[in-house]
Parts: sequence; structure tokens; C-alpha cells
Amino acid sequence: MFTGIIEGLGNVKRLTAKGADAVIEIEAAIDLKDVSIGDSIAVNGACLTAIAKKEKIFSADVSAETIAKTTLGRLHAGDKINLEKSIRVGGFIGGHFVLGHVDAVGCILSKTQKSGSVILAVEINDQLSRQIVEKGSVAIDGISLTVNKLEKGRFYVNIIPHTAANTTLLTKKEGDLINIETDILGKYVEKLLHSPRGIDKDFLTEHGFVK
Repeated sequence: MFTGIIEGLGNVKRLTAKGADAVIEIEAAIDLKDVSIGDSIAVNGACLTAIAKKEKIFSADVSAETIAKTTLGRLHAGDKINLEKSIRVGGFIGGHFVLGHVDAVGCILSKTQKSGSVILAVEINDQLSRQIVEKGSVAIDGISLTVNKLEKGRFYVNIIPHTAANTTLLTKKEGDLINIETDILGKYVEKLLHSPRGIDKDFLTEHGFVK
């Protein structure tokens, strides 16, 4: 589990295909001293497992499922990526709970400068729209952001100067693809709403919401 607060950037050294899977090798601009083989690291928001480490370079397997559901399979040597190590017990949680399980790939529709910030408009599918609420949280390429506005097929987020300077978002252009993970709370609410039983007074009473 992660927080969506990016710890630093990484540089892709190589992405090597292994059948339908792949192995990615990354030079990290974060401290890897406390990372052990088998630990999780979020790479552009996708939870990967470290399988090898040497000084500032680590390698991770990328499954066929991850390649299909994220932008990782489109990475090339030299590309910059966002990195975050998994939450440690007692650590500070400054964003929101991010699982590192990317839901879908979105597309940047526009970038608009507003004072010192940048407003991103992101295109999404209908399923993701049902899991996103205005002023709620969403992770873009692993970055915890607040949804400013939600419209049919798109949402908007505000990128403050600190986030722009310390993540890859400043380099993104209109038409670029990005990894999106919606808030886990939205997924559970959607499942309850679309369950055969649904949410009614009996359900609320049974679970202690109504007396």
C-alpha cells in the first residue's frame, strides 16, 4: 500500500520482454537502503516487486496483466518515472490510501496554466466516472491528487508547483497516456450500489447505520 506522495523520480535503464511479461530495470533517485528483495515499489502508480538491487538500481517483474492495464509496457530507456516505496508502520500518510493497482489508462485532454498551477483535464471511461467524486481523491501515475471537477467522460485536477517540480507531470503533453487508480472507497460503494440486494433501509439497519 502507498500514499500517493512521490518520493523521487527514476530513470528507466531498460525494459526487457520475457514472453508476454517483462523485466524493468530502474535507476532510482530515492534511497534504496531499506528496500529488500521482495519489497513493493510503486512505479508510475503500479505496484511492482523488487527482484534485484544494486546500489541505486533495482529490477522488477512486469506481468502481462500489468502491461495490458498500465502504461509501463510503453516505457523506453531514458524515460522518467515516479517512484514511491510502500508504507512503513508508523510512517506519515500525507495523501490517500493507494493500492498500486491501476484501474485503467487515461488520456490528458488539455493542460491549462492558472496562476502558478496547471489544470489537467483527463479523459476516462464510464466505469471510472462512477468511482470518482468532486473533491475526492484519485491517483495519476501514482500521484495523489484532488478532483476539482467531474464531467461526463472527464475530470480535472490542479497541479501545484511543488507537484509539478517533483513528479513527471510537468513533462506530460496533451494526448499522453497516464495510469489512473480511483479511491478504494469508491470501488466498494459502487459494488454495494450495484449488488443484487442494493442498499435499502434493511441493509442500513443490519449494518448499524439506522436504528
